[in-house]
Amino acid sequence: MGFRTIVKKMIPTGVFQAIEPTGHLVEAMIMATKYGFPGRKLKIIGVTGTNGKTTTSFMIHTMLHSAGIKSALTTTVGYGIGDDIVHQKLHMTSPKAGVLQSRLKNFAAAGVEWVVVETSSHSLAQNRVWGVPYQIGVMTNITHDHLEYHGTFERYLQAKTKLFKIAGKHGMKYGIANAEDPNANAFLKYVANKTTYGFKKGDIQAKNIKLRADGSTFTAVAGKDSYEITVKIPGEFNISNALAAISVGRKLGLSKQQIEQGIGALETVEGRMNLINAGQDFKVIVDFASTPDGFQKFFESMRPLVKGKLIAVFGSAGRRDKTKRAEQGAIAGKYADVIVLTEEDDRDEDGVAILKQIAKGAAKHGKKENQNMFFVHNREEAIGFAMTLAKNSEDTVVLLGKGHEKTIERADGEYPWDETGAAKAAIESLLKR
Repeated sequence: MGFRTIVKKMIPTGVFQAIEPTGHLVEAMIMATKYGFPGRKLKIIGVTGTNGKTTTSFMIHTMLHSAGIKSALTTTVGYGIGDDIVHQKLHMTSPKAGVLQSRLKNFAAAGVEWVVVETSSHSLAQNRVWGVPYQIGVMTNITHDHLEYHGTFERYLQAKTKLFKIAGKHGMKYGIANAEDPNANAFLKYVANKTTYGFKKGDIQAKNIKLRADGSTFTAVAGKDSYEITVKIPGEFNISNALAAISVGRKLGLSKQQIEQGIGALETVEGRMNLINAGQDFKVIVDFASTPDGFQKFFESMRPLVKGKLIAVFGSAGRRDKTKRAEQGAIAGKYADVIVLTEEDDRDEDGVAILKQIAKGAAKHGKKENQNMFFVHNREEAIGFAMTLAKNSEDTVVLLGKGHEKTIERADGEYPWDETGAAKAAIESLLKR
C-alpha cells in the first residue's frame, strides 16, 4: 500500500479531496520545472469527454501521422510517436505529472510537432496537467460519470471545462465541441475560436450514413466542403468521433485527401469495438463501454446489426459511481436478448451485491435470473459461459467494460487480465468440445 493510499484512508474523504488538488499542483509545478517545461516546445491538442476520448485521440493522431506531420499521443490505451505506440499499463487515462512531463520531454527531443493528450476530469480537477499549454481543446460529450469522486455533475462538468480554459489562453485558442451535447457552450465560452460538429447540428455534419458490422461510411459536410469518410471501427458513435477529428484536420489546414485517408487509416483501437475471430461462426466484440451513456450508444448501434441473439457480458466497478449500476442493467436489459453479469473491478466491494444492483435495472425490462439473465461472478467463467449461448452465425456476444485493460482489481489486489485473450481462449475451448 502506497503512502498516498495510507494518507487517504486516514483522512476523511471530503477533507482529502479538498487538499488533494493543492498537493498535485505543487507536484505538477515541480515536475514541469524539472523537465524544462517541454510543452512549450510542442503544439498540444487535448481531448476530453465522458466517452469517445481514446478513439478520437487515435483518429486525430493517425490522421496527422498519415499526413506526414510528426505527431505523438498519450491516452488510456497507449502512448508514443507515429506508429511506435507503447501499451499503457496504468489504470488511468492521464498519468501523474512526472510521467506526463517526462513523455512530453521525450516527444520534444524526438522532434515531434503535435501531441494529442487524452485528458481526464481527474487530471484537470487535481491540477495534474498544470504546465501543459493546450492550444486546441476537443469535447466529445458529457454525461454522468465519476460522481464517486466529483460528488456532483456540476463539479464534474466544471473540471472538464478547465481544458478549454487552458486552451483559451494559448496558441490557437481553439475549441471543438459536440453541438448536440447540451453542455457544449459551457466549454466554448472559454475559447476565442471554435467549431461544432454533429449529426443534425453544428458547423460540420454527417450525411449519407451507412452503418455496417465492420465500420461505416458517411459524407462530412462543412459549408461548401465535403469529405467522403470511411471509419473502420463499428458504431454510429464513432462517426461522431470522426467528425471531431475532421474538425482538427480542417483547422490545421489538411487537404481533403489527407483528411479522408487519415480517418480511414485507423484500423482499430485496442478494446474499442474490436471484432474477435478465433474460428467461431458467431461474432464476438470487445468494447470498453462502462457508463450508461456508453451503453446506450453501444447498444443502439449494435442492436440493428444483430439478426440473432445479442448476448452481453458485463459488470460494474466497485468503489465507483453506484448510481450507474441499475442504469447499465436497464439499458442492457432493453437491448440484449441475454445478459451475463460478472465482475468488472470489484476492488473491496461485495461483487455479488454489485451484480444484484445491476440486475434490478435489467429486471425492469423482463430479464429473469437463469432464464435470460445469469450471474457468473468470475469473469473468465462468464465469458466461457456466454460463448456456449451463441448457437449460429447470426448471434453476437459482446464483452463490455474491460476493453484494453491488462489487470482486474479484486479485494486482495490486482491480477493480470486480457479480455481479448480470455475471449479467444473461451472460443478455442468451445471449438474443441
